[in-house]
Amino acid sequence: MKSLISKFSIVLRRILILITICSICLLLNASPAAAGIDNDRYDGNIFVVYAGNGSLVPAKLTFTQALERDTPAILVYYLDDSSDCKEFAIVVSRLQEFYGRAANIIPISVDTIPVKSSYSEDEAGYYYQGLVPETVVLDSDNSVVFDGVGTVKYEDIDDKLREVFDLLPRSESVELKRRSFNEFNTELVN
Repeated sequence: MKSLISKFSIVLRRILILITICSICLLLNASPAAAGIDNDRYDGNIFVVYAGNGSLVPAKLTFTQALERDTPAILVYYLDDSSDCKEFAIVVSRLQEFYGRAANIIPISVDTIPVKSSYSEDEAGYYYQGLVPETVVLDSDNSVVFDGVGTVKYEDIDDKLREVFDLLPRSESVELKRRSFNEFNTELVN
């Protein structure tokens, strides 16, 4: 009986050693999870991961609903696995900060655009040029006033939006800043 227990114990130790060796080999060969703004790997939704702005996706309105409203629209074509789009997500978040209540910001993943030979003006594919990121600004009449491909500067889009909303040019206006909600207002105190 003791010899049977002894043999079982030896076999069990060998199995544990084999499992340990296999686990170590797997860990040494495994590549680390490398999420990064400078690669084309999928890390999750770019607006949540890289801009810290989960409120952009899903959009509050569909593309069709945005076109039916009498307000300007900002269409942002993107892919979640594009390093350029990851960098540009920060610019889109900034656009939402200043224009989110006055304009409809519609992020459109190009993977969701059906492949067709032609599109009508009420389809997202109509404005898409085939590259990401792409930013299209439509005025309240749905006319294209800006169409930028690539990581366009915030200032370039802001200049067009200032024209659309009839705002002073940046050179003539003060920098827009948010007030702190705890700020003491001396105007109300006698």
